[in-house]
This record gives sequence, structure tokens and C-alpha cells, in this order.
Amino acid sequence: MSRRVLTASGWSGSIAIAAPPEKIFPLIADFHEWTKWSPFENLDADLKRGYAGAEKGVGAVYTWDGKKSGAGRMEILEAPPSSKVRIQLDFSKPMTAHNVAEFTIVPQGEGSSTVTWAMFGPQPFAAKAMSTVMSMDKMVGPQFEAGLASMKKAAEG
Repeated sequence: MSRRVLTASGWSGSIAIAAPPEKIFPLIADFHEWTKWSPFENLDADLKRGYAGAEKGVGAVYTWDGKKSGAGRMEILEAPPSSKVRIQLDFSKPMTAHNVAEFTIVPQGEGSSTVTWAMFGPQPFAAKAMSTVMSMDKMVGPQFEAGLASMKKAAEG
């Protein structure tokens, strides 16, 4: 992991991947590919997944419902080829939250890239109260780092 940052409005982390952006982008812009790397895909053995809208890219929708992972919906809002994927992320369980997840892929010379995964949005009162008792970085940071490491393995493999 090259960088991990927690701010009042979100979290971001970056990783260097020995693969060109064109190889990494499909892992993010196609929700069907998230099972290869997302740390949230294996939280529930019986996770219910749904896909709607476009097959991939702008307009693609992914829904989930599980005991440990809660429930929610993601929709890809922007996906300029091989550079960025911006996602509206709406949680409905265990609490309601509306965030944006953004992946940026920056080429770093011949055949390598830096990927940054950021999540940000308004922090409702319940989340603010929770953050005074427990560290949000300790809660989500390791999961995001694991996801970036899995993405690296999938892209480089």
C-alpha cells in the first residue's frame, strides 16, 4: 500500500499495480468482476446479488443483501475508459447512507499503474456519533487495503 488517508468526509487508499490501466479498468467497471477482488464479496456465504441496467460501465447497477454485509445498491455514474470509475453507493441496511466511491487509475510508465480507491459523502448524525466511539479507519481501512491488494493480484495474475 502506498497511501492510506482518512478524512472527515471519507477514506482513500492507493496501490501500485504492475499492469496497464486497460487491464485494471474492466475489474472495476464491470460489477460481475468484483467477485475477483472486492473484500465485501466474501462476507456472507449466502450473499444475494443482483445486476441491472447496462452490462458494464455507465448505468450498470449492482445490488446486494446479506446478513453481515447489509444491503444496498451501487450504480456507475462515470467511467471514462481506463482512467476512472465513479459510483453512487447507497446503503439501506444496517443503516441508511449515501456515498460516492471513486476509483482512479493513473499510468506509471510502461505497463504499471497507481489505483486509488476513495469513498466519501455526508456523515449523518449516527455515523458521527459512532466515529467518536470507534475508529472508522480501523473499521474500513483494512477492508479497503485488502480489496486493493486483491485487485493487484487479479490484475497482475
